[in-house]
Amino acid sequence: MKLNGATVLLTGATGGIGQALARRLKAEGADLVLTGRNADVLAPLADELGARSVVADLGDPDALEALLAEAGPIDVLVANAALPGTGQLTAMSVDRIDANLDVNLRAPILLARALIPQLVERGAGHLVFIGSVSGIVASPGSSLYNATKFAIRGFADALRQDLHGTGVGVSNVQPGFVRDAGMFVNSGMELPAGTRTVSPEQVAAGVVRAITKDKGEVVVAPAELRFGARLGSVAPSLNAAVQRRAGAAEIVGSHAGND
Repeated sequence: MKLNGATVLLTGATGGIGQALARRLKAEGADLVLTGRNADVLAPLADELGARSVVADLGDPDALEALLAEAGPIDVLVANAALPGTGQLTAMSVDRIDANLDVNLRAPILLARALIPQLVERGAGHLVFIGSVSGIVASPGSSLYNATKFAIRGFADALRQDLHGTGVGVSNVQPGFVRDAGMFVNSGMELPAGTRTVSPEQVAAGVVRAITKDKGEVVVAPAELRFGARLGSVAPSLNAAVQRRAGAAEIVGSHAGND
């Protein structure tokens, strides 16, 4: 579908990747409804882009209803908001586990559930879920994050099948390591030498491509990471051995407390 003139609800707009998404969607001619938890970042961004803004914590179930009521009719959902989830499961509190499940999984599902009837009635629209390469292949010290991203990938794939023929598209956009903004940068992790990254703008371009070309899955990552992720998904034992050899557990473990 065309983004020019479409009303787009973007969650997680206050993060670095969210801001890149907002600017690219605006450049494509979209009318934006931006939401995030940080009002001090959200308001200036909305002013810059001539967008509407709604401060909302997607971990709060009541906030979802209020957000949808204030947003009004929506043509496109870009579910970008997510919490990191690195660390050993036994070291995580139940509240932290619940927060990750609520923001990364429950909120996108409930937003989609609420929007689908109006999109199907109009016979047009698109639902985009920002996943991760961590939804294709597992990594040590990230069991909770892997769980939410594997789940959102399966959800998006099945929902796309359910909505086939309705005029409503569903996409899962899966970035690799993103430089300059986002969870990876915020964690302070250092990748092994030679590991390539992508920019927030490349992620935004992937989202636009997913919507305008109605792509079910778009992986925004260098070729070697895309290949490694696909190989790892069909050969999990090999993937585990490679990650151990690369010291992945030590890299993640040294920053697991930075969530």
